[in-house]
Amino acid sequence: MKCLRVAVLLLLLSPSSALAAGTTLAAHDVKRGVNRPAHRFDLVGLHWKGSGAVAFRTRTVAGRWGSWRDAAPEDDRPDAGNHELRARGWNLGSPYWTGPSSRIQVRTYGRVSRVRAYYVWSPVRRSRLRAVSMAGSPLILSRASWGADERIRRRRHPDYADEVRFAVVHHTAGSNSYSRAQAASIVRGIERYHVLANGWDDIGYNFLVDKYGQIFEGRWGGVDRNVVGAHAQGFNTGSSGVALIGNYDSASVSPAARTALVRLLAWRLDVAHVDPLSTFSWRSTGNPRYPAGRMITLRTISGHRDTGFTTCPGSQLYGELPSITRAVAQTGLPKLYFPKATGAPGDLVHFTGTLTQALPWSVIVTQPDGNVVASGDGEGTAIDWTWDARTIPAGKYLYSFDAGPTVRPATGFIAGATSRSMLTALAKPGVITPNGDGRNDSTLVRYRVREAATVTATLVDSTGMPVTTLFVESKTPGSYTFRWDATGIADGRYGIVLTARNAIGVETTATLAVIVDRTLAAFRVAPAVFSPNHDGRLDTTRFRFTLYNPARVALTVRRGKKTLGQVFSGPLQPGPQTIEWNGRFVRGIGEHEFRADIRVTSPVATIRDTLAFATDTTGPRFKLVSAANLKFSLNEPADVTVVFDGSRTVTLRRVIPGTFRVQSGGPYSSFVAVARDFAGNDSRAVRHP
Repeated sequence: MKCLRVAVLLLLLSPSSALAAGTTLAAHDVKRGVNRPAHRFDLVGLHWKGSGAVAFRTRTVAGRWGSWRDAAPEDDRPDAGNHELRARGWNLGSPYWTGPSSRIQVRTYGRVSRVRAYYVWSPVRRSRLRAVSMAGSPLILSRASWGADERIRRRRHPDYADEVRFAVVHHTAGSNSYSRAQAASIVRGIERYHVLANGWDDIGYNFLVDKYGQIFEGRWGGVDRNVVGAHAQGFNTGSSGVALIGNYDSASVSPAARTALVRLLAWRLDVAHVDPLSTFSWRSTGNPRYPAGRMITLRTISGHRDTGFTTCPGSQLYGELPSITRAVAQTGLPKLYFPKATGAPGDLVHFTGTLTQALPWSVIVTQPDGNVVASGDGEGTAIDWTWDARTIPAGKYLYSFDAGPTVRPATGFIAGATSRSMLTALAKPGVITPNGDGRNDSTLVRYRVREAATVTATLVDSTGMPVTTLFVESKTPGSYTFRWDATGIADGRYGIVLTARNAIGVETTATLAVIVDRTLAAFRVAPAVFSPNHDGRLDTTRFRFTLYNPARVALTVRRGKKTLGQVFSGPLQPGPQTIEWNGRFVRGIGEHEFRADIRVTSPVATIRDTLAFATDTTGPRFKLVSAANLKFSLNEPADVTVVFDGSRTVTLRRVIPGTFRVQSGGPYSSFVAVARDFAGNDSRAVRHP
């Protein structure tokens, strides 16, 4: 009875997770031939290692073998370099809905060293259908409705693109033999395979559509938001991936599925204000067909095969895309396409857009508090209005396109100054430490004036109150620089305000934040190469710096981008400081290059600095080339010591790599030579005879 109460409570608190509880995934390596897993399955996907190919077929629980199929005909995956690409070294097969099955037979072609099968059991679960309701959207079954398992989702926040410019149509390529109730089971199975087998953050598709016309919400993040999926490698950002459940290589799309697909695409592209009949150029982020940076031409509604080496979405469905696109373009009219604002406060701002039919339109610009700043209106299919914002102060302004109650409005914001502003400026570094150590003692301000103007530079404090005027000068159009070293200015947070005023009195202002903090000085490391091999020579290195104010200091060591450990963390008083490190917390330290990162937090700011250093635990390769000519070879810089006849010593300092000779300074009968590198490591002794 207690277990029953717990189960009911779980269902009430998290119906989605409760629905997904019966969906399981098991992974087993399989061999060529017939394999009998320990548990039944209704969806399967294969991973394998090697450059070859894998095919498989499955047997139903009724004993009927299906047809052979390629394990990886698709290229659904995250973009190259994406954090989701965790299954490195494996070829990823697509998940196939097989229906209840008990056996799998595998064939390999070419070089295949290992094959792993992921068996998913996703039984039908009765649930109350709940839809995502958005203005003008078709009925979309929510993730909770189909039983998404939110516990396995890997990221708390999804990735979002700046815009959705196109849709990519897929098919899942599994069996078309499924019931209406089984469709949600297939979606749950694909989610589990994408996350737990492939290691992705979530299900790869943004939407899925079954043959009965049901539309399923895919990747989490909001159906009307620009969620980046994992469905078309190289083209995920800026696209919405829609997958039809089933195989459409030869099967026709059902009328219900076609209608649902048309309504979904019409609504989603309308949210993005994109013309479904348009074509455009898009830059690939990299896949086997289109290397990163390659520009290709795409249709707004493209098939997966347009973006990579794949047969997806099947020849039948792909052939229907032109007529589907035309149907999308005629659904939900009238519409607003490609609303755009070009420019920013301090310049002219140009608003453009296209309506599918002639209508009265307006563009309204407001401040964030809702106060109207400017507006323009007109009538027709072309929206074209220019706002003269040259006398408007820098800031954030909201805009909206409106063409009546039957057209979805478009909103956005403009902010700051554009590259055509009368004045643009940049200061580097933004934190200066003018303490005389020669590092970041001043900031260099670069600014550009686009028309003749009087330029005033004013230093203000953290409250915006003027501290001093740095200069007032007349400037002709061009680029200028000046350096500021905070002479006579106390530590604190400041702003350098540049104001350009032209002949008609129009002013443009640029404010550059600058922090003055003299707390940290003379950060250095010595020796820069040390040898932590416990031989008593240069086993440690010392990080030295000076503090002029009390501060909390953290010193860490990293190799590349990976932080290896913390050398020191704690408060320190003003004065010279020394922190030693002997290579602790680094296993097998060997010969590597490192970075020491120091973070000093004072009452004013947090200052960061970094130094390069290295470890060397191996002695030089030191060889005798010619005993008669006293000729040697060396593979790295080192000091060389030669002892003749056990008494006379000759030392060469800082010998460069290569071959070199030693002057004996007199006759000899024997010698012993050793090279010591700058980390204190000795070579093997060279003896003669």
